[in-house]
Amino acid sequence: MWTSGRMSNAKNLLGLGVSLYFWGLMDLTATVLSGSARPLTEGQEDNLSDKLHQRMKRSWVWNQFFVLEEYTGTDPLYVGKLHSDMDRGDGSIKYILSGEGAGIVFTIDDTTGDIHAIQRLDREERSQYTLRAQALDRRTGRPMEPESEFIIKIQDINDNEPKFLDGPYVASVPEMSPVGTSVIQVTATDADDPTYGNSARVVYSILQGQPYFSVDSRTGLIRTALMNMDREAKEYYEVIIQAKDMGGQLGGLAGTTTVNITLSDVNDNPPRFPQKHYQMSVLESAPVSSTVGRVVAKDLDEGINAEMKYSLVDGDGLDVFDINTDPNYQVGIITVRKPLSFESKKSYTLKVEGANPHLEMRFLNLGPFRDTTTVHISVEDVDEPPVFEPSFYFVEVPEDVEIGTTIQIISAKDPDVTNNSIRYSIDRSSDPGRFFYVDITSGALMTARPLDREDVSWHNITVLAVELNNPSQVGSVSVTVKVLDVNDNAPEFARFYDAFVCENAKAGQLIQTVSAIDRDDPQEGQHFYYSLAPEAANNPNFTLRDNQDNTAWILTRRSGFRQHEQNTFYLPILISDNGRPVLSSTGTLTVHVCSCDDDGMVMSCNAEAYVLPVSLSRGALIAILACIFVLLVLVLLILSMRRQRKQPYIMDEEENIHENIVRYDDEGGGEEDTEAFDIAAMWNPREAQLVVKNRQDMLPEIESLSRYVPQACVMDNNVHNYVLAKLYEADMDLWAPPFDSLQTYMFEGNGSVAESLSSLQSVTTDSDQSYDYLTDWGPRFKKLAEMYGATDSSGALW
Repeated sequence: MWTSGRMSNAKNLLGLGVSLYFWGLMDLTATVLSGSARPLTEGQEDNLSDKLHQRMKRSWVWNQFFVLEEYTGTDPLYVGKLHSDMDRGDGSIKYILSGEGAGIVFTIDDTTGDIHAIQRLDREERSQYTLRAQALDRRTGRPMEPESEFIIKIQDINDNEPKFLDGPYVASVPEMSPVGTSVIQVTATDADDPTYGNSARVVYSILQGQPYFSVDSRTGLIRTALMNMDREAKEYYEVIIQAKDMGGQLGGLAGTTTVNITLSDVNDNPPRFPQKHYQMSVLESAPVSSTVGRVVAKDLDEGINAEMKYSLVDGDGLDVFDINTDPNYQVGIITVRKPLSFESKKSYTLKVEGANPHLEMRFLNLGPFRDTTTVHISVEDVDEPPVFEPSFYFVEVPEDVEIGTTIQIISAKDPDVTNNSIRYSIDRSSDPGRFFYVDITSGALMTARPLDREDVSWHNITVLAVELNNPSQVGSVSVTVKVLDVNDNAPEFARFYDAFVCENAKAGQLIQTVSAIDRDDPQEGQHFYYSLAPEAANNPNFTLRDNQDNTAWILTRRSGFRQHEQNTFYLPILISDNGRPVLSSTGTLTVHVCSCDDDGMVMSCNAEAYVLPVSLSRGALIAILACIFVLLVLVLLILSMRRQRKQPYIMDEEENIHENIVRYDDEGGGEEDTEAFDIAAMWNPREAQLVVKNRQDMLPEIESLSRYVPQACVMDNNVHNYVLAKLYEADMDLWAPPFDSLQTYMFEGNGSVAESLSSLQSVTTDSDQSYDYLTDWGPRFKKLAEMYGATDSSGALW
């Protein structure tokens, strides 16, 4: 068999030469084997399959065919021809084709052996096909010759432009970079065959981006081409790079890509304050760390290169104000460092510096990278609350101080220029027991109740100071009062002592150890002295031994105690302390006589029952009961009379036929006020004991409160001390009548149905006042209606 093939592209000389070579080879093979070529017999056909695997000289040989890609004609593309030397042209030989693309991409004429491509070929999709060919007897279908394999190679043409597979590109380069600084390398890929011609040889060039950047034509490396490129002038650049095959020659295909280049920032711009003078104001009441204002220095750089640090470098307020840097907005925040006072200083001047903390050495010649500005701060006056001097008081007071004694002078002043008057008071929530009182004008802190260190040893009170003209301005100060101990508590037994002594006890035997406690707390410590009370000093039964360690032993003085003679002894013991003055108390030790065993264990301490004398008659018992009954009746009668005397004296309306004319120098809560409280006693305390008025409606159950006040306090001209003492005594006396206090009335009659009863308003009109409406007010005003309702009477009422 021989083959013939021709190139589908006449311009391809190489393909034509290869085809001529195969033509000559097939003709030579056919000439050599033409004499032995004859049809196979049936016996020979049976042995053909066994001989196919044996090495034999084939009568048809071929290797490969070549065909150009991208054929655009309408007819099938001729690839080549297969021919066997057994083919005599009578159609008895049938050619078949199998393998890759057989019947789909390539077809063969089974009679002539012509091979055609029926589909468009693309080398970039598939560069070659492997096929197998065989010649068969058309009549019997038996192989005339063994099957042979051949290759059809697709020859490349320049049909693919270079492509940037990774584009578009994004790159950055620092601003102010020197010329030739590498930015990024781009790469284009050509799908054509790099081994065939120049179809895949790519050359790079720049279409857009000059004169700022350049590209290496061979490697595609982009570099800077212009010096001193400033990011603040232009930050973004769009560069277009072209890749062209065929070595860049005319007719080559080209592809482009975009490279977005950003100039990254460097610290090449110093900060600058947009204004050289700032004017700010702050209230003198602004708390420490509060914000006064903000300053900002502009920097054209960004990121870390635009970071700022502000500081105070000069001025008269360096110790009063401070400045901090806001890391988010790069502004300087001026804050108050110390309390301000308009009265002390009204304005301050500061010099603020803003500087870049991160510098680059190669740009220092563009500096200095710092700038300054001046800030004027005005302090505005506000109405401030009173200020105490000092800001804290510590007072030590002995617990036996008299009521009304001044223990401390509290002083406050208005810090404003107006210097308003101050009024003092105590925050009652800090002194719920009302132990203290402060003078409203002088600030003298006095005791209002007796102090007892054993009950409350510390008092923490708050004194308030209020401006007279502006009560909303309130200052406060803490006053700590330490109550000092005085020896005002006598020692006493630590517990109730109940001892026993055995009947068989011996003299000198210990029966009880006693100890004492004292609520006082002397500085030198407590020490107690024990002794038998004077009435028991010569006690024949027991004796006492002071151990000098605040304890004492009770010892038997004799033996031979008998329970039936006396089963209980009461031993008074005198306990004294070491205070000044020395205080003592008597405690009683109860000693029971008990019967004990030989080991001293108590067996019985029962006392003998007390038996009444049998000589007491029945009449005596009745007399005793009668006396008890009479006493009970007398007590009930006295209590009943006392209750009746306490009831107010109220006359029946029908019996009230006389007139009571009472002249009031002041108007208050009622008729009883004329007898309730003598205001003169407040102005002259010395007369308080001389004149004592009793209420007409109730007999007082206490004497004048002045009797409870020490004479030194009564004779003192300090009215506050006197009032405080009387107030304390009235609070302590649970049976005292409810004395009315002095009231100041701004108006009268506002809540009454009758409205005002005062005649003070009658002067506002010249007409006669009519009192006829009194008749409509009921029987309580009947007498007034009769007195004022009759207008025809010309006589005087009194």
